[in-house]
Amino acid sequence: MAAAAAPVVFKEARREVQGVTAGAEQRAIRFFCERMPAWVQSDHLTALGLAATAGIGIAYALSRYAPAWLHVVNLMLVVNWFGDSLDGSLARFRRAERPRYGFYVDHIVDAVGALMVVGGLAASGLMSFAFAAVLLIAYYLMAIHVYLATYTAGTFKISYGAIGGTELRILLAAANLAAMAWPRLAVAGFEMRLFDAAAAIVTAGLFGIFMVSASRLALALRRQETR
Repeated sequence: MAAAAAPVVFKEARREVQGVTAGAEQRAIRFFCERMPAWVQSDHLTALGLAATAGIGIAYALSRYAPAWLHVVNLMLVVNWFGDSLDGSLARFRRAERPRYGFYVDHIVDAVGALMVVGGLAASGLMSFAFAAVLLIAYYLMAIHVYLATYTAGTFKISYGAIGGTELRILLAAANLAAMAWPRLAVAGFEMRLFDAAAAIVTAGLFGIFMVSASRLALALRRQETR
């Protein structure tokens, strides 16, 4: 008779949030969790966040024909924040955590969502496909680092410095409004799309954070495990 498989041991990582809006965000999340109807479950909020992300991508694509669709993008960013920020928080508030399932599904949804948003930007004409592709690569590299760091170091970093997911949504909403008035900029004598310039800055920042953070973690793990 075959021996029973050993149970999977899962240790939930310590969450680290340091964004500018972290304090106000946590108060807002608690406010909504305390008032959430009993029939609303974490999976409903995850689905809502993903649907909003799809809405963002579609609205971006439609903004190619009518810039007013960027207002819909900003509305969907708010809905996405609501679903994405409250799904896990509601489970913890109700002491109904499913840590392995939640961690896996949440970040698969994030990966798909990034493709939808950046793909929508590329389809909108606000961002060139080349800049969109490099930005997406930088995002996925950073995501891989965060998930591996969560496993190897036991710390799940939700933000780096003053910037986290909520801050990025706010900056994206501001860029959408700016793009309605100034879709193109003159930089050093060259004209370029506003979102291409923004993508270049964000991509450089992500690559820089990735290189520094990955190097530091690798060295720290090497010191810990060198006998």
